[in-house]
Amino acid sequence: MALFVMILRKMIKNKWLQLSLLLGLVLSVALMSSMPIYTSAILQRLLLKDMENMQKENGEYPGIYWASGTVPGETPADQKGAVFHQADDFLTNRASNAFGLPLQYFVRERATDKYTFVPADPTKVDPTQQRVADFTGISNMTDHIKLTDGRMPSPEPVDGVYEALVVPEALSSLHMVLGNEFVVQDDDVKEPIRVRPVGVIDRKDYSDVFWYNNLSSYSNSFLIDFRLFEKDFTDAQKLSVNTTYWYFALDYTKIKLGSVPKFIGTSGMIEDYLVAHFSPYGTKAPALSTFGSYYEKEAKLRTMLWSLNVPVMIMLGFYLYMVANLITERQKTEIAVLRSRGASRLQIVMSYVIEGAVMGAIAFFVGPWFGMVLTKVLGASNGFLEFVQRARLDVGLNREAFQYALIAVASSVFMTLIPAFLATRVTIVGHKQQMARMAKVSFWHKFGIDIILIAVSLYGLYTFHNRLKDLVNLGLNSTDLKVDPLLFLIPALFILGMGLVILRVYPWFIRLVYWIGRKWWPPSLYSTLIQVGRSAGQYQFIMVFLIITIATGLFSASAARTINRNAADKIMYKDGADIVMSVKWENDAPPPVLGDSEEGADDSESSDSDSPGSAAAAAIPVKTKVQFTEPPFLPFTQLPGVEHAAKVFNKQEASFTMGKEKDTVRLMGIDTDDFGKTAWMRDHLLDHHFYEYLNLIAPDPSAVLISRSMAEAHNIKPGDQIYIGWQGVDSAQFTVYGIIDFWPTWNPNPAPDAKPVKTKDGKEIKPKAPMLVVGHLPYIQNNLALEPYDVWLKLKPDASTQELYKAIEDHNFPIENFTDARQELIKSKNDPFQLAINGVMTLGFLISIAISFFGFLLYWVLSLMGRMLQFGILRAMGISFLQLVGMLVGEQILTSGAAVAIGIVTGNVTSRLFVPMFQMSFDPRTQVPPFQVTFDPHDQTQLYIIVTIMIVMGLAILGYMLSRIKIHQAVKLGED
Repeated sequence: MALFVMILRKMIKNKWLQLSLLLGLVLSVALMSSMPIYTSAILQRLLLKDMENMQKENGEYPGIYWASGTVPGETPADQKGAVFHQADDFLTNRASNAFGLPLQYFVRERATDKYTFVPADPTKVDPTQQRVADFTGISNMTDHIKLTDGRMPSPEPVDGVYEALVVPEALSSLHMVLGNEFVVQDDDVKEPIRVRPVGVIDRKDYSDVFWYNNLSSYSNSFLIDFRLFEKDFTDAQKLSVNTTYWYFALDYTKIKLGSVPKFIGTSGMIEDYLVAHFSPYGTKAPALSTFGSYYEKEAKLRTMLWSLNVPVMIMLGFYLYMVANLITERQKTEIAVLRSRGASRLQIVMSYVIEGAVMGAIAFFVGPWFGMVLTKVLGASNGFLEFVQRARLDVGLNREAFQYALIAVASSVFMTLIPAFLATRVTIVGHKQQMARMAKVSFWHKFGIDIILIAVSLYGLYTFHNRLKDLVNLGLNSTDLKVDPLLFLIPALFILGMGLVILRVYPWFIRLVYWIGRKWWPPSLYSTLIQVGRSAGQYQFIMVFLIITIATGLFSASAARTINRNAADKIMYKDGADIVMSVKWENDAPPPVLGDSEEGADDSESSDSDSPGSAAAAAIPVKTKVQFTEPPFLPFTQLPGVEHAAKVFNKQEASFTMGKEKDTVRLMGIDTDDFGKTAWMRDHLLDHHFYEYLNLIAPDPSAVLISRSMAEAHNIKPGDQIYIGWQGVDSAQFTVYGIIDFWPTWNPNPAPDAKPVKTKDGKEIKPKAPMLVVGHLPYIQNNLALEPYDVWLKLKPDASTQELYKAIEDHNFPIENFTDARQELIKSKNDPFQLAINGVMTLGFLISIAISFFGFLLYWVLSLMGRMLQFGILRAMGISFLQLVGMLVGEQILTSGAAVAIGIVTGNVTSRLFVPMFQMSFDPRTQVPPFQVTFDPHDQTQLYIIVTIMIVMGLAILGYMLSRIKIHQAVKLGED
């Protein structure tokens, strides 16, 4: 107990250092615990979103679980009812509560075998019509139907006749009207079974999930009361009942990730029961296909979060080590005294273990809650350093979060014990010797850690380049290579290695500066240069720390901006404009003939010409050219929010000829002025600006631009004449004015499924690249044909897409195809991996800045406190207060300022080298425009402002502390 009290007193004595250490511990624990919290939250959101999309796209409720069972043929008739009731009991009492989701409905449906029905009175109903139907009973059906004709049936037979409900389709399929009476005609039926339809039903609410099947599926069924069905058919077996159906409607909107294994397990349990009691059996659960992919997504997302957090974790680890080292440095004399008085190394280390355990316990209980806050930051990120009021993530602590927190605490406490363990090796004599030898070589420089780190990171960079070449040369998809954590670890090692390498030579640079101006430096700068040059090891920790934080922040910013920018550019380039619409044109094309196909056409040529079919076909005139009527274009330009509109014609299978050269090309027709104002094109993709190519072809109606693939394949140069047309259209002459590498919506790379082309000698070469010709739309329409074109719209920045949609609906435009790039961008930003990148990179940047500020301030305050005697002596020697401040400013510039500059350079170099490797997350064949590293000056400006504020605040605090120094106390302190 006395030892514990002593440790607490020591911690209170160094309260600011301990609070700084606690801050780092809490951040480390929060960051680590946020990974499982975020993974669960974002996967749950994605799971729910996918289920909602399934319902919208397929019209199928994702929360259903449907099962059917047929009793084996050898089961006696009097035991079938028992088999059905046992299954009902199992599914009601065990399965329905095991899915992990609220149960909305549990529906039981029984049906008899199909029987032939004949009219009881042949004079009222046509007896020649064949009628095959069954009796069906559905539990609780009456609460979910409405009568459209007739009345509700009696729950008991009326004069021996079963009253039934039917669906509208049954009236026609069974050739009957309400009130007709029918009798089952079957030799195996012992007593006559009579039925009379008395009512026609429809769904009460079409959004009601009670119904698994469409009502039209009961077009050959008589629906009777379920309890009556159970009594007379299931139990009494008046008619054979062999099959039963069960249907669960579960509220999928309440799904949690913990419900997924429960749902899958319950499904397996039901299947095991059905296998044992029914043959055959069937099950259907649309959600299972969605669940199956989530374990893989969870593993990938977990790996990505680990990888993204590696640089920040390294930075936090270095921060913890630096603070722990500062604490140990202040207590080295005390440790040396304890060692000289007989205390063992284990006893001293155990005191630090207890101290770390106290701090770790606080961090363990506080960190995960702070991790929840960090997770909400991740969920609100819409881009790097961009936050929106998105629907909040369903965040909650779980056991895994505390497991991660425990690992983080143990790792962090272990790291803080390293300086203490190293300090216990030194005796009081050795400690005094070390104090006199301030210019010792640091551990990482002594053993070449910096060189090793650089070598490992450059080898990793070389490996990544080889992998990227394999992606392109071998035609691999980006998903063929898993997300490699080294992709994020290697840049962090490079940053650390670069910082250490520069610090290896930096003291020599300071000494060179000192030597060059040693005859002219003023005393304050002279003292500063000597202090920094001779005590380089003293400043290395803070310099390395600042280098890591600044460089990590810049790398995170560049990586996030690059990934976001390239994902957005890919969408905009693929679509070409904000909105792309295909509108139906009126035409005189004959209606399609049922069964007509290319294969059938080929067969008809070889068939007998005298057959009736061929004669009929010959009598039908075949229209070779369809005439289209162009709809008005002006209304599109007047839609709300539209800034510009353009007509864009595309003919994918146009034919090109030039002399003996022939090929298939894509022909695009445009109005140059409208197209330039509407289309999206990234700068620097072409040799000249996008507009210059449009201006080039604008004066000549026959002028065209061709793709470089076409120019190289057929040796075409500007000025050449080419002819273009398509099937059923005569070719027209065009003049080549320019060659382009990229154009909106055009992918110059071979299609992903394109096969290599074989030469005459059997060698395989790369697949043929697509070819493009861009010309004037009016010229194409006048000289080739008038055919439908797409409408491209550029929206104003503040335009509302909802208003645009409503206006299109009000105008009743016959839209055949509609693409909204803005919605695709939103969908891209909501992707869980995109959210992870933006959130973690933003978080890493903010943590880097915060930790950098606290570490900087803490180090310099403690450094100043440790040099009180030196400043007191300088003041006693006649150095003025302003000169002391100047010495501090110079020292800050030569250490912190230099570290910031090195960090900026290192961050930019790291981004240039390693950010391009992120394109392995994309498919290089479909990544058009090409992957481009992006730097946002705004990020660097923010960093410069923060660093400036940090240094100014630090200098202000240090200046204030200097002004409070009393010379006689400082000198007295030195005498003590």
